[in-house]
Amino acid sequence: MDKIFVDKILILDFGGQYTHLISRRIRELGVYTEILPGNISFSKIAKNNFKGIILSGGPSSVYKKDSPKVDKEILKKGIPILGICYGHQLIAYLLGGKIEKGKAGEYGLTELRIIKRSPLFEGLAKKEIVWMNHRDVVKTLPKDFEIIAETEYSKIAAYQNLEKKIFGVQFHPEVSHTKKGKEILKNFVFKICQVKKEWQTKRMIEIIKREIKNEIGNKKAILALSGGIDSLVAAILVNSVIKNNLLSVYVDTGLMRKEDKEIIKRFSREYKFKLKIINAQKEFFKNLKGIVNPEEKRKIIGKIFIKIFERIAKKMNCDILIQGTIYSDRIESGQTRYSSKIKSHHNVGGLPKRSFLKIYEPLRNLYKDEVRNIAKILRIPKEIIKRHVFPGPGFAVRIIGEVTPKKVAIVKKATEIIEEELKRVGYYHKVWMAFPVLLSIKSVGIQGDKRSYKYPIVIRVVESQDAMTANFTKIPYSILEKISQRLTNEIKEINRVVYDITNKPPATMEWE
Repeated sequence: MDKIFVDKILILDFGGQYTHLISRRIRELGVYTEILPGNISFSKIAKNNFKGIILSGGPSSVYKKDSPKVDKEILKKGIPILGICYGHQLIAYLLGGKIEKGKAGEYGLTELRIIKRSPLFEGLAKKEIVWMNHRDVVKTLPKDFEIIAETEYSKIAAYQNLEKKIFGVQFHPEVSHTKKGKEILKNFVFKICQVKKEWQTKRMIEIIKREIKNEIGNKKAILALSGGIDSLVAAILVNSVIKNNLLSVYVDTGLMRKEDKEIIKRFSREYKFKLKIINAQKEFFKNLKGIVNPEEKRKIIGKIFIKIFERIAKKMNCDILIQGTIYSDRIESGQTRYSSKIKSHHNVGGLPKRSFLKIYEPLRNLYKDEVRNIAKILRIPKEIIKRHVFPGPGFAVRIIGEVTPKKVAIVKKATEIIEEELKRVGYYHKVWMAFPVLLSIKSVGIQGDKRSYKYPIVIRVVESQDAMTANFTKIPYSILEKISQRLTNEIKEINRVVYDITNKPPATMEWE
């Protein structure tokens, strides 16, 4: 994929949860990015002619013996370099600076004071709001480096060496919470690295189709459909290349949204791809009986899926399973060398280690917004493109504790009510996702002048651009009150409704 682009930025991954967000932000600027392991040798990247290199954040401490390190040769070649968080500390450490554990952590929104002019901060005010997520700090700088910004707890919050074109920032310019983060990345990419814009949606489609042809050729393949936009786009693209050699499969787990099956049937007709629907509700509920651990739920669901796909693949005499996995699925499942696993996604983290099926993920390097842009070009209707994202394991991870058909029915009904009310007042398309979580505990209430002892429902509504970070939505109380009334009136098992006001981080999007 990368050979098509002359100007490109390399991102070295040290396991930060925002690594792929850096890539996404730069792609938004029209520049191709490639992500490689942080410890890759310079000799392996020298031929690629990268115009700039970014060192990502990560969960390690640079002064620990087993922490990941960058090849020091990369720092000597005159290629513009930007270190972010762990990358910021690592550059300073390797070049002779001192890193210490801070007296206090610095997390969330923080005021940054710019104390020296820098091409990296061109166009910024003297004080800006940035997003911090660290405990270690750069205590002293290497020779010939200068401080360009500070915060209350980080006296060296940003530095530079203009001659070597090396820059470091302790904060995260890639997250939306850093108000001028886009400008900082734009300054690095265009003013410091001087690259050209070449990354466009139409070219993405061309590249993906070319890869599909190379990866699959004349072989037969099955594709896992979920009802979401990712797997739907994957099905349309793969079908356009291998046509009758593709069988798209929708497994009805009993855990998915009410309308998913009908949407898939409709699009299989419109885009002329072969579809097989498997009713496996009994199998899923049987295997989930008594299971309360969320990771175990996800892995059980993944294993059942793969068994079903293996059965179909054997009948078809094929060994390729295609999935609509995207970047955010992979990074949160710990798929990069140094990343910390937050949770298993059933696409990538719940599958058994041994299977004769070769997994192929044509959208693995794309972000949700990039997939949606492709969907627009493929003329998928707006209401489908803008549907709220939905977890691969379905309602199983929106039920705390054991998953039963009765509990799934409660969550399905609650989902319908929440979405109906948000659509009624024009809020549905303003938010990233809105959904209920059914708790395993019960609480005392009063209904019909009688004592009740029923389940509480948690409502979670978040705003996001990429699912890597998110803010809870400040929904007007009048809307929340109406939703609460409907939930307690229309679902006999519910007598209490609460609203989740936690951002990501520290929380994740889903509760499980």
